[in-house]
Amino acid sequence: MNEDIEKKAAELRRALNRHNYLYYVLDEPEVSDAEYDRLMQELLALEAAYPALVQPDSPTQRVGAAPLDKFETVAHTIPMLSLENAFSEEDALAFDQRLRRFLNKDAAFLYTAEPKMDGVAVELVYERGLLTEASTRGDGYHGELITQNIRTINTVPLALAKTSRVAIPARLEVRGEVFIPVEAFKELNQQRLDSGEPPFANPRNAAAGSLRQLDSRITAKRPLDLFCYGIGAVSDLVFTSHWEILKTLKTLGLRVNPHIRPRTTIDEILAYYIDLLDKRHTFAYEMDGIVLKVDDLALQKRLGEKSRSPRWALAYKFPPTQETSRVLSIDVQVGRTGALTPVAHLEPVSVGGVTVSRATLHNEDEIKKKDIRVGDTVLVQRAGDVIPEVVKAMTAKRTGAEQAFQMPHLCPVCRSAALRLEGEAAWRCVNASCPAQVKERIKHFASKGAFDIDGLGDKLVGQLVEKGLVSSYAGLFHLDGPTLAGLERMAEKSAQNLVDAIEKSKQVTLGQFIYALGIRHVGEYVARLLARRFKIWSALVSTTAEELEAVEGIGPQVSQSVRAFLDNRENQKNIEQMLDAGVTIEPQDEDVTEALAGKTFVLTGALESMTRAEAKARIETLGGKVGSSVSPRTTYVVTGKDPGSKLNKAKALGITLLREKEFEDMLS
Repeated sequence: MNEDIEKKAAELRRALNRHNYLYYVLDEPEVSDAEYDRLMQELLALEAAYPALVQPDSPTQRVGAAPLDKFETVAHTIPMLSLENAFSEEDALAFDQRLRRFLNKDAAFLYTAEPKMDGVAVELVYERGLLTEASTRGDGYHGELITQNIRTINTVPLALAKTSRVAIPARLEVRGEVFIPVEAFKELNQQRLDSGEPPFANPRNAAAGSLRQLDSRITAKRPLDLFCYGIGAVSDLVFTSHWEILKTLKTLGLRVNPHIRPRTTIDEILAYYIDLLDKRHTFAYEMDGIVLKVDDLALQKRLGEKSRSPRWALAYKFPPTQETSRVLSIDVQVGRTGALTPVAHLEPVSVGGVTVSRATLHNEDEIKKKDIRVGDTVLVQRAGDVIPEVVKAMTAKRTGAEQAFQMPHLCPVCRSAALRLEGEAAWRCVNASCPAQVKERIKHFASKGAFDIDGLGDKLVGQLVEKGLVSSYAGLFHLDGPTLAGLERMAEKSAQNLVDAIEKSKQVTLGQFIYALGIRHVGEYVARLLARRFKIWSALVSTTAEELEAVEGIGPQVSQSVRAFLDNRENQKNIEQMLDAGVTIEPQDEDVTEALAGKTFVLTGALESMTRAEAKARIETLGGKVGSSVSPRTTYVVTGKDPGSKLNKAKALGITLLREKEFEDMLS
């Protein structure tokens, strides 16, 4: 074989391994995805032409190998023990007090704290710098050998990084947590549902199933990731603290969680727990608590282990975001556009610290895909501010008494026909005067971003419609104090406050007015697009569907929906009544709203000066767009505190990053 070819292959391996280290460990990519792919293809071509060039640490060796017949079992040199759990601040403080009594120490000592990843514990073995073995935790003493599967994970280095700061040890056993990021998990589950496969219950379940594939080519297609959190046996290196271990692992090219708090007191840990609990749903991955470990390794040794857990570490758990419950019944709710949404009524269960007794089932197709039945034991989840949803049925617990659910073909409220149009997932009530639709349209009309009528809550809207006091949002402007005071739980003062709020709301911008009307497919962003283009209401009313479709960002579906709404005589009548009642529509200010036109923003991390919703509204008010994911079409990525994986992708694509202060300056 030509010496130049061998040299070229070695250079490509070094370059690709270095770029992996920069991208996955340091979050500082130096090349674009396209350039990385070009280098990878060049190495693949060389190795295909000269198979003898293939090395164990080659980045090409991540695609998976031939299926195994079964997993072998391997013994851990040092047991991988489980952790003692704490579920309250009192538990954590009691743990600290126990350690101090055991050590006869009055003074507080230091801990290192880290997010507790909700994944699968594994051990990686590096010999002379090369990954030679990987295994699951198993029973703590023996695990399954999953080397082929671990090698497919991009964030696992196949060879340790050579550096002048740390010598490569002859043997290094690394402990870490394999997980699947939340967004990647959602995509994976959708793919499974689309192909008729049952969904995974949660990211941890998906990661465990992916690691236990006998065919590593399947594992290679799963979006697995890894953070390292400690070591087992090690030769040639001596450490004095846990934090020193973590810093060394990062130096050697292993990925360590960037949100670890080193050398901190128990009081600081309690604050850290609250901080992570508040932000847990802004992270790209799921965590179920924090882990605190005595930082001083000499103290760790003195503390030793109990029967199944180290005495020097504690898992301080968050309230769970998933629980099991039973479906008592399924009913159907009617939205403002007539969409019928099935909702499961559950045996009350605490999920994430909130009692849940109802959960959305989305639509008929979702119920069929997940095979949810009345009487089923189901897995329920609540993430962030998302409405609780049923993840899956626990079919193994079925008794045979469960009943399949059928979507009604009549509206459950007004008994009018319900239709499902071709290409749509939802059934819809065809009666625009359906009381349920009227209530939801009025709620939407009075919401923030629309007329923003303070004090008009759900129960009050229900009374107004049920008593026949209003039959559309236009009727709100004809209400008076005495009429409102006659309603349940409405005194004269609160009635007058609502009348004043309705009067105050009469002056709106064109964008607010369009959004408030509740036109199907027209949210706040599209409403602002229309307002910027047509400036005044009369111009929008007289436009054609073709002219609407010519507006950038408006497609045929939206243009036809807008035109159909404007041509409806009942809608025209409602709008005339509002204008007659004194509603004034301010022309859109072109100079202000066009400031960010043509620019697309993606937000990542928590902002201190405003909520995510407020930032989105301000961008859209100025003519910009807000995207959910980073792509070559993204103009700016706004980075708040604790940014997620979007930051890495933005760096890789060379997209301009804005810190919060820079973002605020741009908005102003």
